[in-house]
Amino acid sequence: MKKRNKILSVASVAIATFGLTGLAATAEEVILKGASCFTIGSPPSVSFEKLVKEINEKGKGVVKINLVGGAPAIGSALTLTQKMSIGIFDILGCPETYFGNVVPEVPVLRLTKKPFAELRKNGAMAYLETLFNKKNIHYVGRHYDFGGFSLWLNKKIDKPDLTGLNLRTAENYTAFFKALGANVQSAEAPQILPLMENNILQGFGWPAGAFAPPWMKVTRYQVKPSFYQAPMHTIFNLEKWESMTDAQRNLVTKITMAHELSNEPGNPTLGAHLAKGDKIRADAGIEVIEFTGEQAKLWSDTAEKAAWDEVLSNNPENGHKLMELFK
Repeated sequence: MKKRNKILSVASVAIATFGLTGLAATAEEVILKGASCFTIGSPPSVSFEKLVKEINEKGKGVVKINLVGGAPAIGSALTLTQKMSIGIFDILGCPETYFGNVVPEVPVLRLTKKPFAELRKNGAMAYLETLFNKKNIHYVGRHYDFGGFSLWLNKKIDKPDLTGLNLRTAENYTAFFKALGANVQSAEAPQILPLMENNILQGFGWPAGAFAPPWMKVTRYQVKPSFYQAPMHTIFNLEKWESMTDAQRNLVTKITMAHELSNEPGNPTLGAHLAKGDKIRADAGIEVIEFTGEQAKLWSDTAEKAAWDEVLSNNPENGHKLMELFK
């Protein structure tokens, strides 16, 4: 009881600090505080913004989400899920790399090659939901998928060896890049451009489907095959979720699930989006380094092994169960 009161006290102070109080609502309508793990209007944030817009349009009088901003303007992306779990935000749009510090089992969401429809049928998502719930989080659904990650470079390589390269990384592919000899450093997305311009970095990992146009002037090569997946997720403060009516929860769930089903990897919309991006980058002079044969196998096998080894190392209690369900 004391621990719960302490958490609520911390949340109250934090909410006051962020100036998020005073959001009135009728008994029939719930007003929610939403946040994005990316800069509002940037390619990786737009999908969540569209989801929020649809919920607000179809949920008039039932649910309204006030999108208060995105990282880094409202804080580091790595802190937003922690803040949501104590009530500073109610709903968050984020890739798993930014909430793995709260729920360490979530890398499986980018490593799995199974459709989400299958993961919901085989019990995988139900099992993961129990782990989310322990951190006062409800997993609503995957609202978008940007396809696979690529390595983007300003220096050419001719084999799967990253020795001597300084690369911007995130938690989701740090182990992979290090396994191939790279020096890595973390940086918020807006820092990539100046770091590349000043040659502090020679490359960075990022999904092709969310590549920012300004990066074309500092990028010369895209390395393939791609690795992992780049899904975007909608997560919710569990206490807030449980305080809502069935009608409110059902509306948010129904709309998010429609986005999830339409964004299975390989869907034609994503395929067209990726093809368009490939042409734009090719026209800008970005070349593709495509590993084939044994080099492609080494590249892909190293990516998969490094990631799953990390899952098992970080989750000794749940790792093997996660592999059984998600791999």
